[in-house]
Amino acid sequence: MMKLEFRQVKLEDKELIDSYIKKQNSKSCSISFANIYLWEPHYKVTFTIVENMLVFRSNGEKPYFSFPIGGGDVKKAIDFMMEYCKEMNLEFKMYGVTQEQFHVIEELYPGEFQVEYNRDEANYVYETEKLINLSGKKYHGKKNHINKFKRLYPDWQYEDITDENLEECIEMAYGWRKENDCDTNELKRVEFCVSLNALKKLKELELIGGLIRAEGKVVAITVGEPLTNDTFVIHIEKAYAGVEGAYPMINREFLAHHATDYMYVNREEDTGAEGLRKAKLSYKPVFMVESGYVTKIK
Repeated sequence: MMKLEFRQVKLEDKELIDSYIKKQNSKSCSISFANIYLWEPHYKVTFTIVENMLVFRSNGEKPYFSFPIGGGDVKKAIDFMMEYCKEMNLEFKMYGVTQEQFHVIEELYPGEFQVEYNRDEANYVYETEKLINLSGKKYHGKKNHINKFKRLYPDWQYEDITDENLEECIEMAYGWRKENDCDTNELKRVEFCVSLNALKKLKELELIGGLIRAEGKVVAITVGEPLTNDTFVIHIEKAYAGVEGAYPMINREFLAHHATDYMYVNREEDTGAEGLRKAKLSYKPVFMVESGYVTKIK
């Protein structure tokens, strides 16, 4: 009987998991320790090492496995996982598989697998310079919002999140929670928990945070990190709905302070939320990173 020990993702696993992730150079936001760790309580993700490759397992009613990542042999790892599933009487299914990864599967197993991409999980990737400068007609609306914000709040300030202002950011997150009906909306509740945890574990997760202050009060917060050598990722962005221009302001200022060395910025997915999709499309993504579910063709 094949033995595989899947274990919970913990903070002390960061160095180990990062050592495999760094070999991938993937622009997918889900291939990031912070994302995996912060969403683990919701998705119940566990991990193991197979043939010197890192494999995640989502533990729903029917488990899904990730594409193996790291410097080992992809085919050996997938063969091992398929054999394991056979012995455990499980259907071998993969989740979060990018187009790039599916091309590898196609080369290794021609015509054996199919992929179904989920539009709600596609990552939006932008040119950083365009989101900072907002030049040209297509960003005219964003510039107007920023100018209005500056007029309404002439005392506005951008600050990095530090030990000194962290409590105010946590307070702001609770304010956002109140404003967004988190007690009745499950996805919003999870989003709040992830944001709160990210703020509290900012240092341990090696994340960077920024805030916008208006009239002395924190009105917007954001958290991100470098994803690859040319891509920065924004994990969290929260602003008060009643503070017009706070969202475009925190977006622009944070990138201007921390992402000028990166050609691209990944602003993650829209989860199928209509308003969020509209907002993300309005920033004109340069491409999307699609991911999907892979199953064997029967």
